[in-house]
This record gives sequence, C-alpha cells and structure tokens, in this order.
Amino acid sequence: MEQDHDICHAFDSTSVSFSLLIACALSLLVGYVSRAVLYFDRMIEMGLTLNLINCTSLINGWCKRGSIKQAFEMLEEMVRKGWKPNVYTHTTLIDGLYKKGWTEKAFRLFLKLVRSDNYKPNVHTYTAMISGYCKEEKMNRAEMLFGRMKEQGLVPNTKTYSSIIDGHCKAGNFERACELMDLMRKEGFTHNIYTYNAIIDGLCKKERQKRMKESEKVFEEAIKVGLFPTKETYSSMICGYCRDGNVISAVRLFRRMGEHGCVPDSITYGDLISGLCKESKLDEACQFYETMIDNGLSPCEVTRITLAYEYCKNDDTAMAMVILERLDKKLWIRTVNTLIRKLCSEKKVGMAALFFHKLLDKDQNMDHVTRAAFKTVCYESNKYALVSELSERISKGIG
Repeated sequence: MEQDHDICHAFDSTSVSFSLLIACALSLLVGYVSRAVLYFDRMIEMGLTLNLINCTSLINGWCKRGSIKQAFEMLEEMVRKGWKPNVYTHTTLIDGLYKKGWTEKAFRLFLKLVRSDNYKPNVHTYTAMISGYCKEEKMNRAEMLFGRMKEQGLVPNTKTYSSIIDGHCKAGNFERACELMDLMRKEGFTHNIYTYNAIIDGLCKKERQKRMKESEKVFEEAIKVGLFPTKETYSSMICGYCRDGNVISAVRLFRRMGEHGCVPDSITYGDLISGLCKESKLDEACQFYETMIDNGLSPCEVTRITLAYEYCKNDDTAMAMVILERLDKKLWIRTVNTLIRKLCSEKKVGMAALFFHKLLDKDQNMDHVTRAAFKTVCYESNKYALVSELSERISKGIG
C-alpha cells in the first residue's frame, strides 16, 4: 500500500496524471481494481477535479470484477455531482449486468438509453445486449436487436457477428449461422478464429447429427485463410471425434496442437481419455493420464473415475489403484468415495469392498452416503458378512 502512495506522489498532481494511473491499473487485471480505487480516492483528497472518464473507467473496473453494486454506487455518485453518464458509461453497465446473468436488468437500462434525448445506443451497446441474449439462447431477441441496430444505421462489427453466430450454433441453427458468415464476408468483415470456433464447436457438439465432416472442412478453411487454431478450436474437434468414436483422428489432432503453439489443458486431456476409455484403449488412455499429471495438470473427477472404473470393469483393480495413488490424499478420498458408489450401483460388491477397506486405511470419517450405498448393495446381494466385517473395523477404529 505504501508503494501505491509513493506512485501517487511520483506523478504530477494533475487530473490527467491520475486518470492515466487509473486507466493503467484497470487495463492490467481484475485484481487491480482496488488499486484504481485508491488512486481515485487520492484524487479527491488532493482536491483534483474528477471527470466523466475517471468515473466511467472505475465503473468498468467494478463491472469486470462482477461488483455491480459498487458500479451503480459510482453511477449515483456521478449523478449527484451533476455529471451525465454517457453512452459508454451505460454500455459498460449493460455489459456488466449481462455477464452476471441479469439480462433483463441490462435490457431495462438499454431501453432507458434508447429513450434518452442526449445519448443513443452505439454498436458496442447493441453488441453487449446481443451477446447477453445469445448466451441465454434467446435468439429471437438477439435477432430483433441485430435488425434494430441496422435500421438505426449502425454497422455490426466482428464481435457482433461472432456473438450472434456463436448463439445460433449453440442453438443448432447452423443454416442461419452460415448465412451470417456469408453476410459478414459481403460487408467486408474478415472472419476471425473466434467466428470459426463458434461454428466448429456447434457442429462438434451436435452428436446426433454426425457433422464432423463439416467441422473438418471449417477447421481446414480457417488454417487455409491464415488463421491459427486456438486451444478451444482443438478441444472442440477432439471432443467431437471422441463422441463419434473416432479416437484415432482425435489422437492425431491432439498431437498437432503444438504446431500452432497450443498447449492442451485438463479439459482437452479429459475428453481424449474418456474417448479412449469408451473404445477400451486403456493403455493409451493411461499414458495420456500420466502425461497430464507429469505436466502439472490435475485431472477432473470425471476423468479420474472414468479411467479407474474402466480398469475395474476389466477386473484390474490393481491398475485402478495405481492410477489413483498419484492423487493427493484429499482428492484420493473424494475419488474413491465416488468410485465405491459407482461400483455399488453396478452391483460389483467385491470390488466395492476392496476399495472400502483401502478407504478406511486413509479415512476413518467415512462418508455416510458411501456407507449407505455399500450396505444397501451388500444386503441386496446377501453379503451380510461384508457389512459386519466393515462395521467392526469402523467401530474398532482400525485404519
């Protein structure tokens, strides 16, 4: 904090200097909003004149952090001081509201701007609202605003098109998404990788439609026009291949990620491991799992359970235990609890009992849901002795 005060003194005591400090702090990370507030308060202490830009910048910072209440408090402060919030101030608040999922509140603020005599919504305001509706898959409303902005003489930008294309793809409206891509091209806009990502992701996730051939064409087209696929591009394609049961293509594409400087994350690894497990390619799945951990990534619970359970299905509980041993104690306990419940649901009583004993070795505070599931399946399978044996262990506190 002392360092921040030193920075304040190092700058000239002018509104311009402090405006630069506030802008710089907010342009870094969300965590720097508090620092921007400090500079803002320091301006007031020094008797410097605040302006609309300072306040709008701070509102933007609060919105990025998700602190909508503080953002509106700043808006009220602006009004009290006699400043009229402009279109940029309102657009910032609208963007913050929709990102919190409060689209209807955002729309009410949008209507206030529409009815204003001083300011009217600009392309960024419309884009913020369209993005909000697209995320909620309210495509009729998004299209209504898209048409309205064009009627007002506003030209949609690349972000506007990318948002509405993404929305239509998620809703499965690929024909409309392609129409918009063509319209974008006719109006002189260049498709960016995020536009292509929207199409690819939508095609890959429509499993029943088996549209991987189309997504392959879009993927190759993006590369052909000089765009670099992102991690999200690859993840969508890999997920789509795995859902189609085409793990050979998924693995081949996974190995291409480095060509474009993309590093797979735990989600990419998880999709690939799950796909390999479904095709009973456990050795290969295990190799990717080990590589994932070696690279410092933590597999999610679905990935851990999927791989361990597949080994259990193959009567290889020893390998399932080896897979889980690399986890820290907390993750191990949570994963084994889930695995026991899954084994119980599949009536694999013997394996469930084996993992139950292992769990008691590490954790005497047995999860009551896991214990109830195990007791139920034992009674249903007439394995009363197993219940007695484990109950005795728990009561004696043998770990």
